[in-house]
Amino acid sequence: MSHGEPAWFVSGSKQFVTYADHHHDDRVAFWCAAPEGAQRMLVESDPDRFFVPPYVGGRGWVGCYLEGAVDWDQLDDVVLDAYLTVAPARLATEITRD
Repeated sequence: MSHGEPAWFVSGSKQFVTYADHHHDDRVAFWCAAPEGAQRMLVESDPDRFFVPPYVGGRGWVGCYLEGAVDWDQLDDVVLDAYLTVAPARLATEITRD
């Protein structure tokens, strides 16, 4: 838990995803770390799904609404990128993409 919402951390210290249950709006979403340039690309390509979240958006994090028809494969990639963005190199090298 972090700030009253479920959150996920790498090695117990660096947060890479947080759930956002109607946080500052009336929609369910998650916010996550993103590699440089990904936030802009995602928000511009699909503003109905992706957004710049409050507080952490200035650090490049991206928000993702979890409503309607969700492309879970795409979100899998977004969360994996979030992990790789904050994970130490020794852990990041252990990850393989399918």
